Amino acid sequence: MAQQGTAGPAGTARLGRVIGTGPSAVSGVVLLLPSGAETSTRKPSPLATGGVRALGRRLAHDGRAAGLATHVVRYGCRGWNGAQAQLARDADWAADEIVRLYGDVPICLAGVDMGGRAALRAGGHEAVNSVLALAPWLPEDDVAAPPEPVRQLVGRRVLVVHGTNDERTDPELSFRFAERAKKANRDVCRFEVHSDGHRLHQHQAEVLALASDFVMGTLFGTDFARPLEDALAAPPPLGLRMPLASGFGQSLRR
Repeated sequence: MAQQGTAGPAGTARLGRVIGTGPSAVSGVVLLLPSGAETSTRKPSPLATGGVRALGRRLAHDGRAAGLATHVVRYGCRGWNGAQAQLARDADWAADEIVRLYGDVPICLAGVDMGGRAALRAGGHEAVNSVLALAPWLPEDDVAAPPEPVRQLVGRRVLVVHGTNDERTDPELSFRFAERAKKANRDVCRFEVHSDGHRLHQHQAEVLALASDFVMGTLFGTDFARPLEDALAAPPPLGLRMPLASGFGQSLRR
C-alpha cells in the first residue's frame, strides 16, 4: 500500500500518502491534482494542496467502505510550461504508479484550476475511467496553435464544474472545451455554479456532494443522482450548462 507516499524518478513528482484511513482493500483510486502555474520551474508551494484537501477528505469518507483510496499528486514543479505539459506528465506518472501499487483498479483524475487541465489532458491513460475538472484553467483560443485536445477522453466519463463568477479561469472556455469533447464522447457533462467564484466556496457543500456522486458512480457503479444522470444524457448545450441546484446532495437523490 502507499500509505507513506512514493516518489518519481530523480525526485520529481511524488504520490502523497492515502488521505484519511485507507480501505483494507483498494478497489478504486482518486488522484487529486492541485492548481499550478502557466509557466514556472519552481517547486510547488507546500500550500498548493490546500485547494484539493476538502475534496479529498469528502471522497475518502464517502468511498472508504467501497474500497476507495485517495491520493494527492505532488508535482515536480508548479508550471505547465507550454508543450512540456509538465503537470499532465506528472499526472500520467502518478496513474502508472497507482497501477504498480494497486494493480488493475479504475482511476478518477480530479483536478482544480491548472490541475483540472492536467486531469483532462492525462485522461487518456489506460487505467483512467473518469475525469473531474473543477474550475479548470484552459488556454484562450489561438488560431496559431492547435486547440486543447479532447480525443483522449473517448471512453471516459467527464464532469466539469465551473462558477459563473470565476475571475481567474474563464467559465466560457470550459464550456467551449466541453462542447468539443461532447462531440467526441457523449459521456461528458458540465455544471454551472451560479454566482460562485473560482474557489467554489459559496456552494462548497453542493460541489463536494456532486463530485462524490460522480466518483462513486464512475468507479463503483452506484446510481447517479438524477441531475447528474440527466446532464450526462442531455444533448448540448443543456447538459453542458446544467445549473447546480442549492441543496444538491440533501434532497435531490432519487
